[in-house]
Amino acid sequence: MAATPRPGPRPGPSARRAVPGPPAGPTRPPKPGAQARRGPDAHPTLPELQLLPAAPEAALDRADEAVDLLLDTGRTPGQILVLTTAEAHPWQAHELSFGAEPYWAQLEAADDVFYATAADCRPARREVVVLAVNGGETSAVQDALAVALARATSLLIVCGETPLPAQR
Repeated sequence: MAATPRPGPRPGPSARRAVPGPPAGPTRPPKPGAQARRGPDAHPTLPELQLLPAAPEAALDRADEAVDLLLDTGRTPGQILVLTTAEAHPWQAHELSFGAEPYWAQLEAADDVFYATAADCRPARREVVVLAVNGGETSAVQDALAVALARATSLLIVCGETPLPAQR
């Protein structure tokens, strides 16, 4: 008796080549809080922004009031960085009178509120940055705002008037 022919293996799907670019299909926005779970390569989120109006000559006083309020509401001194756009804060001048090395060591120690001019501040991040807009050219104030934004991890308080960034 002759053997009945049996069907062979079925042809499978054709081989697909990887297509460069993002995956096809709709993407969903990340869930709230997903940023914290991502990892060190993820882009940081922007800090909360608070604007406190003040004339340039009153910006330092307004910044001092903001620092006092932050301390009164539970922030620790080491979480706060105060930056100025023009002249140094009087406390910065006082601390620099002991020498540059001890002054910058305080920034690294993060034990107390640290005062610096935005243009001269070394890269250090703090939970809260208070920017006192106490003068300076428009471009210097814009640069100071960018520095302050880069240094604040959760809250940026701007004391004074800030010009809008220039269109590039």
